[in-house]
Amino acid sequence: MFTISHSDGNARVGKFQTAHGEFNTPAFMPCGTKGAVKTLTPDELKTLGVEILLGNTYHLTLRPGEELIKGQGGLHTWMGWDGPILTDSGGFQVFSLSKMRKINDNGVEFRSHIDGEKKFLTPEKSIDIQLALDSDIVMAFDECATGDSDHSYAKEAMERTHSWLTRSIEQFNSSENAKNRFLFGIIQGVIFDDLRVESAKFVSQQDLPGIAIGGLSVGESKDHMYHSLEILLPHLPNKKPHYLMGVGTPEDILNGVERGIDMFDCVLPTRLARHGTFWNKTGRHHIKNEEYKVQRAPLESGCACYTCSNFSASYLRHLIMESEILGHRLLTIHNLHFLLDLMRNIRKAVAEGHFTKFKREFLATFQK
Repeated sequence: MFTISHSDGNARVGKFQTAHGEFNTPAFMPCGTKGAVKTLTPDELKTLGVEILLGNTYHLTLRPGEELIKGQGGLHTWMGWDGPILTDSGGFQVFSLSKMRKINDNGVEFRSHIDGEKKFLTPEKSIDIQLALDSDIVMAFDECATGDSDHSYAKEAMERTHSWLTRSIEQFNSSENAKNRFLFGIIQGVIFDDLRVESAKFVSQQDLPGIAIGGLSVGESKDHMYHSLEILLPHLPNKKPHYLMGVGTPEDILNGVERGIDMFDCVLPTRLARHGTFWNKTGRHHIKNEEYKVQRAPLESGCACYTCSNFSASYLRHLIMESEILGHRLLTIHNLHFLLDLMRNIRKAVAEGHFTKFKREFLATFQK
């Protein structure tokens, strides 16, 4: 379960214990969307300091299917990762298929993006899939309304999410496979303060092991995101982990931790790497820029990652210009190291009581 060891303002340091080990919070979870973090092995992830991965219910149920994975011993055994795994419910992916799905109160009918086959996903089915995958942290099925939804639709989606949470809880509690697993509920409400507070109160009342905030970073402004986190904080259970879904830029992580967030996930470190983009202490940069053509220095001076310890920016630019897979791997290693090192430094700053100073100094040099 979850224990908090230090706090500094609303920022906290803690640990969450699962059947497959513990992870430290604040935590960043790389996305193993289809059973792998793109281009990296489990051993490389451990070397980087990854403690928990995210798996994607939607993609894994479409291919190869949860029953195949269950027959292989579960997702941990199948992908060679013995640490904790959190699976999303599939809701975000299904609702992003706006032209390929139909919603009713029972669930969502959609067509597979792979072959167009018609599928139907319900709260009960989502829970069953995640338990078949042997997930440590299971997410309730929710409706993720878009950031530009009006109040009327946002309220409808929130109420449907609450109904589906009740059904998710019932299905989870009735399953023999739920032993030593944890179910998190999800807050929705788009950018409307009254709906966000109503949803936070409803989800908190379910007394689940953790609480997630969904439907942010889906098109609304950064100011709206941060404001939503601020108005939610007084209504979140203090002794439970708070998970901000789908968020993972350095500035958003710092602002989230400042507002009581303990867990983050995002595809950005690996996606940016595949497009030749990397982070360092001065911000976000593109390796294809001409300035890196003859740069003998690494991506970041003093960086301890394998990439910066062994290769120049010039060589990395060459690999990316030539679409060499090694280039994608090396940038991925660096980007994940950068974020995971940020999480380590955040935990240290909170434990030592100077998180605000650390955040201010980091963002003074980091250009978004």
